[in-house]
Amino acid sequence: MIVGTKRDLVIENIKKNACLGLFNDKVELDDPILTEEDEKEITDNYIYNRNTFSYKTKTVVATIMQNVATHMINKDTVILGIEKLPKDLKGAIITSNHFSPLENTVIKHMCNKIHKKLSIISQTSNFKMKGLIGFLLNYANTIPINHDARYLAKGFYGVLKEKIVEKEEMVLLYPEQEMWFNYRKPRPPKKGAYFFASKLNVPIISCFVEMVDMDKDDTEEFKKVRYVLHILDVIYPNPNLDTKENSEYLASTDYEKKVKCYEEVYDKSLSYDFEKCDIAGWKV
Repeated sequence: MIVGTKRDLVIENIKKNACLGLFNDKVELDDPILTEEDEKEITDNYIYNRNTFSYKTKTVVATIMQNVATHMINKDTVILGIEKLPKDLKGAIITSNHFSPLENTVIKHMCNKIHKKLSIISQTSNFKMKGLIGFLLNYANTIPINHDARYLAKGFYGVLKEKIVEKEEMVLLYPEQEMWFNYRKPRPPKKGAYFFASKLNVPIISCFVEMVDMDKDDTEEFKKVRYVLHILDVIYPNPNLDTKENSEYLASTDYEKKVKCYEEVYDKSLSYDFEKCDIAGWKV
């Protein structure tokens, strides 16, 4: 399912940014643009309202809708490597490649199978989206993130600690930061996910989603794609390293695993020279 318009222009942005090495920059055209005040209002409202009856009720409704969407989107999804998850697995941060507003349902599909609750880290701009997608982005167990140091150190960190350490739940955090539409290649990660894993002393579940073109058309320009979720490994912080060193260790280890998986499943060495096949389903 294609979500979004002007895919040709978005792909041009991907091509340009890949050539410039700007792997974590925005490529979408119509995302809401927020001021610092807007972002603060979103994060403040989340912290204040998340335990209210109204918020919890909307979360129940959004979660039901999310589970229905997860089942529909992942009818053809294959999960490989689930045996790598220890049976006594507690809370963890999950990392994966970010290429669609819907691919978090692949991770949700996996968490449902192992009977783990999943929360999803989402940029504050997503909380301003309208309609059904906006409702789901606001209430389907999502946690807003921005660049405000005070929020990250207190409110955001406190929510992560509650969910991962105290409640032993899963949290999905995209280290590539921005979504690149149907982009197959793993991108160098930002350090945030690994910093919080180090700070909380919780593992990273390294994942990579492979996209396989199908014979059916989705639009005039794109074929439908199906997903193969590769669970690569559970990476634990090294007790002999400090937080900064652990962040670097976890980030480099996770990226290496994603690169290796990409090269194996697509049978080619990773190069960031742009090719048409970099965009899954693209018929051009």
